[in-house]
Amino acid sequence: MKTFTIRLLSGWAGALIGAVLLSSNAFAQVKKLTVRINTAKTYQIIENFGASDAWAGQFIGQWPENKKNEIADLLFSNATRKDGSPVGIGLSMWRFNIGAGTTEQGTASGIKDDWKRTESFLTADGSYDWTKQSGQIWFLNAAKKRGVKQFLGFSNSPPVNYTLNGKGYSSDGKANIAKERYDDFAGYLSTTVKGISQLTNINLDYISPVNEPQWDWKDGKQEGSPFTNEEIYGVVKAIDQSFIQNNIKSKIIIGEAGKIDYLYSRADKGSRGMQIAEFFKPQSPRYIGNLKTVAQTITAHSYFTTSPKQTLIKGRTTLADSVAKIPGLSFWQSEYCILGDNDGEIKGNGRDLGMDAALYVAKVIHTDITVANATAWQWWLAISPYDYKDGLIYIDKNKTDGNYYASKMLWVLGNYSRFIKPGYVRFDVKPTTELPEKVMLSAYKHNKQLTVVIINADSEDYELEIEKMKVDAAYETSEQNELKISKPVKKVKVKARSVLTLTGSAR
Repeated sequence: MKTFTIRLLSGWAGALIGAVLLSSNAFAQVKKLTVRINTAKTYQIIENFGASDAWAGQFIGQWPENKKNEIADLLFSNATRKDGSPVGIGLSMWRFNIGAGTTEQGTASGIKDDWKRTESFLTADGSYDWTKQSGQIWFLNAAKKRGVKQFLGFSNSPPVNYTLNGKGYSSDGKANIAKERYDDFAGYLSTTVKGISQLTNINLDYISPVNEPQWDWKDGKQEGSPFTNEEIYGVVKAIDQSFIQNNIKSKIIIGEAGKIDYLYSRADKGSRGMQIAEFFKPQSPRYIGNLKTVAQTITAHSYFTTSPKQTLIKGRTTLADSVAKIPGLSFWQSEYCILGDNDGEIKGNGRDLGMDAALYVAKVIHTDITVANATAWQWWLAISPYDYKDGLIYIDKNKTDGNYYASKMLWVLGNYSRFIKPGYVRFDVKPTTELPEKVMLSAYKHNKQLTVVIINADSEDYELEIEKMKVDAAYETSEQNELKISKPVKKVKVKARSVLTLTGSAR
């Protein structure tokens, strides 16, 4: 068993300040904190970090070449600058929004914001037009060119050709597709996978056919359709058969629950809850875990469950316990941005390019990974034109050209995505003395490579000493820096209100 020790040190003055600022009075009296990292005790294998092209990708993919390439670099690049700092955050998963065809309907679609309408490859006469969604196709190619190897196609609504009301959202809070059209929807997804492959030589590794089925989707703000578990069961069976018949290698991934609660409880949604047991418990009449093309993964979104701390921890503990009861099942956090008022901790309204939002997001990532044991963590809007905390990169709401603005949320996600690649294993971190509440650590390994991520949401700096670990480089995201590299590293300083990633190996 190999054991490494981390010591966090603060000065005498810092300790006095900490007595006032920190919730942990014990820490204020201690100058030296020790954390042991045990590489022999491992947890989940990380599968990916990702984000989606909805909805701005359709327009930004048609911006001037230099600007859209710069945006793609920020999201996907694993290259480094002359000083060794990363060019981009190196996402390992890209989510492609398979549109329902509301763009072609225009104002008749009922979706007022035309940025939230999407094109469809399927035309009104039933033929396919592969020139559609060209901006999104550009981003697929840009991601592949920069090294992304995992791709997922997600559908917010069946194509309007097949919906009950001919629109991309529900009229009555019920599933907007009849059972008789499940096979048509499945065939459309099979054809879409093949068509994208022919266009780009990219295989969509996963297809997610249903999004947040617990919501009613009646307001027309975007494409969407509710589904009961029974209806999801029927849709998935139809897609499974279509994929087999058409030799489609994509895996069906399901859940996309609007809140994590719906994976392990009925909550307030009855026939739309308890998705882990309903879909992956062999005794369930809606069991799909034995279908050939279904991924052994359940997905959910971390919305509305991240504050206060008790809610954040309790829900994710229950989720991890529920997933662990199904052998071979993994959990993906497949969509998140800051929504709501979060128990007064932070509001979703208003852009925040700085560290307030970034530190909140870092806390959610850390908890989803270390408490819920998420094997993947995926953001919602990679590119946002909105005055909301929903974008990694913000843009002017202009379809042909404009400026873009990288947020600290982008770079904090990069503290994970750039350095923790698919196949890395999370291993054990145990403090031997009490850590400040706002200091969080997690650790990962791949062969001999060790990576440690430290979140310091506190208002004072700390010095970090790691015994028996050779730290090759440190990458800091703070108000002043964006994954700024320090190399060589003699002393590790964890700046107040920062996220720091250390890379190295065992001595």
